[in-house]
Amino acid sequence: MVDENDIFKKSQEFNELINQQKEFLQEVLKENEKLRYQIAQLKCQPHNDGLFKEEIDVLRKRVESLEKEKEELLLRFQQVEEENKDFAQRYIEVEEQNNNLANLYVASYQLHSTLDFQEVLHIVMEIVINLIGAEVFSIMLLDEKTNELMVLASEGYDSDAKFPKVRIGEGIIGQVAKSGESYYINQATKAYPVDFEHPLACIPLKIKENVIGVININKLLVQKDAFTAVDYELFSMLAGHAATAIFSSKLYSQSERKLSTIQSFLDLLTTSQNQG
Repeated sequence: MVDENDIFKKSQEFNELINQQKEFLQEVLKENEKLRYQIAQLKCQPHNDGLFKEEIDVLRKRVESLEKEKEELLLRFQQVEEENKDFAQRYIEVEEQNNNLANLYVASYQLHSTLDFQEVLHIVMEIVINLIGAEVFSIMLLDEKTNELMVLASEGYDSDAKFPKVRIGEGIIGQVAKSGESYYINQATKAYPVDFEHPLACIPLKIKENVIGVININKLLVQKDAFTAVDYELFSMLAGHAATAIFSSKLYSQSERKLSTIQSFLDLLTTSQNQG
């Protein structure tokens, strides 16, 4: 990651250099003007031809030297301006990255602050919309009994959309679940059609090396042309945090249901014994 303090320091150094070069350039221009004035005066004064010619040659060479220095300074000034613009742009990118990472930290805290399965899914969806900038996407979880991925939550699809189950290793989505490696299209996505089985990005939800599902992105928001470098880091961090939160809340929901069933059975036994 780029050190924003280093960028800010270098930006200040470049600004100081630009100011120094501006001052020096102004001095060169003043001296140039003074020499031209001296040449004009010499031409108007009575003089010895040989001496006059010699003085004119000296002054002309000095003017040429100053002109050359001026051109070199202007070129360097332009280069420094371009470098300064580049550092300013990088500084903006670092600020954006830090902002996104801070948002992800807050979102991660929210993910792990609840064990309600539906609430966790809702939080994951909010992260994908607000941080990744996805408009059409789905969250799929693996059914270990059938070894198939099924859509549990979706956003942006037609109301009557039907999602096929995807076997591990089948198509892009199945391959991502099998390999545990993210898939994404590294290009502008505006003209890319919405096709469930051919996503713009597919992110595995992993707990260590075990894939429990995927996030399938089919379309980005209008204001977002393509994925950025920050997105790829968000993909990686989101995959781990979301997977852990989803898995934990799912286990908790299952244990709650089992506990409720056991409690109902115990209540039934207690009622039967009391009646007996």
